[in-house]
Amino acid sequence: MDPLTQLIVATLAFVGFHFLLSHPLRASLVGRLGETAFLGVYSLIAAASLGWMVWAARSVPPMPAYWTAPPWFFDWGAPILMLISMILLAGSFLGNPAFPDPTTKSRPVRPVTGVFAITRHPMNWAFIVWALTHIALSGGPVNLIIATGILILTFFGSIGQDRKKERLMGDAWRGWESRTSFMPFGAIIDGRVPLRAAWPGVVPLVFGALLWFGASWLHAMPVGPIAWTG
Repeated sequence: MDPLTQLIVATLAFVGFHFLLSHPLRASLVGRLGETAFLGVYSLIAAASLGWMVWAARSVPPMPAYWTAPPWFFDWGAPILMLISMILLAGSFLGNPAFPDPTTKSRPVRPVTGVFAITRHPMNWAFIVWALTHIALSGGPVNLIIATGILILTFFGSIGQDRKKERLMGDAWRGWESRTSFMPFGAIIDGRVPLRAAWPGVVPLVFGALLWFGASWLHAMPVGPIAWTG
C-alpha cells in the first residue's frame, strides 16, 4: 500500500469508527460493557486510529498542491478564523448539554448563552471552521484528505448527535433544538436568541486565545501571532 492510499484508509478508519461507535453500535456496546468501559474503548480506538492517521500523513512524500491561498488569507484571514475556532472550542467545555451525562433526562437544559447562542454544536463547529480554513489554505493531497475527513466527521456527526440526543433526552433536547441553531448565528438571525447572548464570556476568550497562541507556536511554519511578531 503506497503512503497516500494508507492515509486515505487511516482517515476512513478514524471517521468510520467514530460514526459506528457513536451511533449504530453505541447502545449495544453500552449495554454489554457499561458506560464507563464503553467510553474507555471508544477513547482507545479513537486514539489508535488518530495515531495511525498522523503516522500515515508523515509518511507521504512532498506532493504539489492543487491550489494555494493568496498571501492576505494566509497572513490574516486564516489566523482570525482559527482564533474564532479556538474560542468556540474553549467555550464548548462550559456546561455543554451534549456531553455524556446519566442525569440529563432529569435536568433542564442550560440557558442559551455564550457560544451556545452561536450554535448548539460549538465544539464540532470549531473543527468545521478548522477544516474549511485548511482546505482554503492549501490543496495539497495530505491536507485535503485529513481536513475533508474532519469536516465530514464533525458536520454529519453534529446531525447524528441531535438525533441521538432526541432519543436519549426526549423533549429536553427537542426544546434545546427549538431555542438554538445548528448553523452558526441562525437562532440570532431569526430572532430566537438576542445578539447580546452570544458574548462568549471571559473564560472562553482567554483560554481560546491561549489555545490559538499555543497552536500558532507549535505550527510547522510561522503563522498568526508568531508571524505577526516576527
